[in-house]
Amino acid sequence: MITFDFLAVLAEWPLLLKGLAWTLGLTLIATPLGLVIATLGAWSRVSGPVWLRRVLGAYVELLRNTPFIVQLFFIFFGLPALGVKLSPESASLIAMTLNLGAYGTEILRSGIQATPRGQWEAAQSLALSPVQVFMRVVLPPAFQRVWPALTSQIIIVMLGSAVCGQISTEELSYAANLIQSRNFRAFEAFIIATLCYLALSIAARHLLMWAGPRFIFGRRSS
Repeated sequence: MITFDFLAVLAEWPLLLKGLAWTLGLTLIATPLGLVIATLGAWSRVSGPVWLRRVLGAYVELLRNTPFIVQLFFIFFGLPALGVKLSPESASLIAMTLNLGAYGTEILRSGIQATPRGQWEAAQSLALSPVQVFMRVVLPPAFQRVWPALTSQIIIVMLGSAVCGQISTEELSYAANLIQSRNFRAFEAFIIATLCYLALSIAARHLLMWAGPRFIFGRRSS
């Protein structure tokens, strides 16, 4: 007979709470930083000079076509060979931010390119500067068009933080693995971790879909 003892795992609630806090903290910091990179990257890929488009294109293709764990390992294990030593938490944050920035650049670029040409020309006819045209006229509706896709990508990055435990970042999966190593209740530990990730994902999706129209792009028609 197989018996389950979830209480043995829940008794380690301080570790689970700490893991949840690290997962949320990394996501909360990486998300705005990644969106800033995505915004600058999308603008540069649409309107920037040729050399900058090529540099950003290489960055986007590199990060979109390599596994996140490889990017994480390169930052944490590879950069010290160049004299750059980072803590596990810093390396995790940088990896998550750059990953979200790369994917977000292409997602947001598609929203910008969907802006009707007449909208650009109408804004320019009002004697607005290129920066004003982009920030006030083009960017808000572009965000509105792609916000569901960006929301999904943010959640993917949050869930991807589970591999950060491989470099000893004390996030949720690290906590679950540590708990099961103590009481040998692997099934129960990872079931609880799975439910925590599920709850985080649902809550994050609802929060982002609520926050987007209020703080990112305003209430506009498509």
